[in-house]
Amino acid sequence: MAEEQASEVPVDVDATLSGAADAGAPTELHALLEDARTKADEHWNQCLRMQAELDNLHKRGVRDLENAHKYALEKFAGALLPVRDSLEMGIAAAGQGQNIDPAKLIEGSELTLRMLASVLEKFGISEVNPQGERFNPQFHEAMSIQLRADLEPNTVVAVMQKGYLLNDRLIRPAMVIVSKAAPGADAGSGPNSGAGVDVRA
Repeated sequence: MAEEQASEVPVDVDATLSGAADAGAPTELHALLEDARTKADEHWNQCLRMQAELDNLHKRGVRDLENAHKYALEKFAGALLPVRDSLEMGIAAAGQGQNIDPAKLIEGSELTLRMLASVLEKFGISEVNPQGERFNPQFHEAMSIQLRADLEPNTVVAVMQKGYLLNDRLIRPAMVIVSKAAPGADAGSGPNSGAGVDVRA
């Protein structure tokens, strides 16, 4: 009998230990689950905040781009307003009566033109005025040809309308009259004899 009781003792001890372990496991698992749930909620909130920030950045970027397109010429327009004011004052002065001094009108017009030239220069707009220069089809548009024995062929004889560059990019070619060798002249002589002229009516 003593041997049977001795053999049963380890079984009771194991059961007791196992029961204690089983009793403590749900509490520990519950704590781990709560911790994981808390971290998941934090990460989800962070994700929502980041998504909201990205949406706000996108909307702000779209708005800034629209404003950039819409108001890109704001400074240029503001600089042109004094030129318009000057023109309006000159026209108003000319329409006030018969005692108008033409010299003063010319002086006022020249002043306005200088103001306009200053504004254009400030914003990178420069003129193309190739009077007396060799014809360059990249910057000039030949409107007609003139027979000239006193000039090299393909020389700009007259500028009918100036051209303009915006930061060295052509925005309007100069409209010019170009020289051509007179009949009987040696067409093979001269540095410009081989250059072609594109004449546009």
